[in-house]
Amino acid sequence: MNLEHTEDRRMLADTLNRFISERYGIETRNRIAYGEEGHSPALYARFAELGAIAALFPEEAGGLGGRGHDIGVVFECLGRGLVAEPLLGALVVGQALLHAGSPAQRGRLDDIMGGGCLAALAHDEPGSHYELENVAVTARRDGESWVIDGVKGVVGFGDKADLLLVSARTAGHPGDTAGISLFLVPGDAAGLATRGYRRFEGGRAAELAFNGVRVGDDALLGRAGAGFDVLERVSGYGILALCAEALGAMDVAKEQTLAYLRIRKQFGVPIGSFQALQHRMADLLLEVEQARSAVINAAAAIDSDDRVARERVLSAAKYSTGYIGTLVAQESIQLHGGIGMTWELPLAHYAKRLVMIDHQFGDEDHHLARYVALAREDAAASAGSVALRA
Repeated sequence: MNLEHTEDRRMLADTLNRFISERYGIETRNRIAYGEEGHSPALYARFAELGAIAALFPEEAGGLGGRGHDIGVVFECLGRGLVAEPLLGALVVGQALLHAGSPAQRGRLDDIMGGGCLAALAHDEPGSHYELENVAVTARRDGESWVIDGVKGVVGFGDKADLLLVSARTAGHPGDTAGISLFLVPGDAAGLATRGYRRFEGGRAAELAFNGVRVGDDALLGRAGAGFDVLERVSGYGILALCAEALGAMDVAKEQTLAYLRIRKQFGVPIGSFQALQHRMADLLLEVEQARSAVINAAAAIDSDDRVARERVLSAAKYSTGYIGTLVAQESIQLHGGIGMTWELPLAHYAKRLVMIDHQFGDEDHHLARYVALAREDAAASAGSVALRA
């Protein structure tokens, strides 16, 4: 198997890495990420000009790539630079438009790729515990409109978004996969109350309260009650992106730790010459390469039509990068000693982001359990197929 990127992907990675190193250094990044906006609209527009957003979508939709490895390249670069811009929302909402949107709805994708429309997924709710089917927000028919009520939590850039993709229950009960619908809601819709806040690792999130938010029929994405499959599909793109971002951050944390072991001296010699630290660092390097393999597998599987196989690979990758990312954060800080906890050291910010990535789109415990459940589902299906042939 040839694991080398195409020339176009290498060029995109070189362009993004150069731009980030020149325009998005750690001091600039921290000023932006921990600032009131949580991101830079001007720099987000520059990322769009460089094709970073368009690379997340296929050429037939006006994009520049859209394959799993294109997404991986972009988000690995973002992870290396700790970029706090809202490209994750653009990816997930844009993919939802492609998979289930009407021609008119898919027209919004041009604005998203151009950087003029900031999009966000509003799905998580208090007490949902990462389960996609745990949707309690409701949407009811009222004439030619839908009326949405309920609360969404931890919506990335939810208080800054121009366009929200909102999951709401139009039938059934929380925990049912059937009865979930998806709606495109303007960020300034009447009846929508937002409470924005800064995230621990930089960027922003918001709590959203829908108090009789009224939207038209044209806001419904796909068929009423059939949103779960779309939600699962586009969440997979979010999982891949986060895994790739974590890999980029791990690489930088690893490089910075290796450099520190070479220059920090104790007893007149670099501490990297101590065998105990060499063993710990060797274990860490092996774990990072394991994470890289998981991301490559996820990127290769993302477009598969075999749902169970695809979702198993994605959950395996999210589990691996969640566990390994946290390990890299802990070990890197340990090997740096007390300086590893200081605000001035970039490593501290990489460590925070690695820990928090584990909690987006399901943590390692959730995805380990999901992987096991999918494996059982696959085994049951295989057993049924064998019984039918017999």
